[in-house]
Amino acid sequence: MRLLFVGDVVGSPGRRALRSLLPELRERHRPDWVVVNGENAAGGLGITSKLALEMLDDVGVDVLTLGNHAYHHRDVYGLLDTEERIVRPANYPKGNPGRGHTVVEHDGMRLGVVNLSGTVFVQAARSPFAEADAVLSDLRGRTDHVLVDFHAEATSEKVAMGWHLDGRVTACLGTHTHVPTADARVLPRGTAYITDVGMTGPRGGVIGVRKEQAIESLRTHMSVRFDTSDEDPWLMAVLVRCADRRLRAASIEQLLLPWDGKA
Repeated sequence: MRLLFVGDVVGSPGRRALRSLLPELRERHRPDWVVVNGENAAGGLGITSKLALEMLDDVGVDVLTLGNHAYHHRDVYGLLDTEERIVRPANYPKGNPGRGHTVVEHDGMRLGVVNLSGTVFVQAARSPFAEADAVLSDLRGRTDHVLVDFHAEATSEKVAMGWHLDGRVTACLGTHTHVPTADARVLPRGTAYITDVGMTGPRGGVIGVRKEQAIESLRTHMSVRFDTSDEDPWLMAVLVRCADRRLRAASIEQLLLPWDGKA
């Protein structure tokens, strides 16, 4: 079985790159499941119901994961409660809209998808480590493979989570910083790991923002409007090949693909 995970989709350039390049990736790699982090899909902040359903039903994404901007657009709250193919961080308050994990099936194989938020430099209600333990206990016996999207800022927290989950999940994949890291590997007990998958969006900006605006904000410390850049869009993803044994990966391959802007 193969899992294709696409890093943070940022604004319209990211959505268009995903729509354009995903068919080629499907043909080349034949993934059984496509999981996409969509938490920046709407203008670089959050996701709307319309865009979520487009990515699920029109683009053919199997599961959408989110992150610290999950609740930026109020119109998506109802969908988070009813659409089982979307997950937000499991360690957010229990009463918040949405769920933190889901299970999808393909050819008789079951994939659990878990979304967690870090707590270093970002906010969450509970420790992601304790939450991971609780979610995996709930999923025990219900899945053949488990993919964890750990949406966190600090590389140290992500690396620690990889070691914490090694041998207990098929893949622990970092998101949020929008910059791909060079440490993709299968850990000793069989978990595919990368600190950050990167973003699907405009590499010509500053983590998705128009570079002039980001530079002005950093230079002046004044309030500056941020718009999504449209320069040099890329699709950034990883392909995880599952081992025959449950909850184990055979390999992880980084996919960094430029998009020429053509449909």
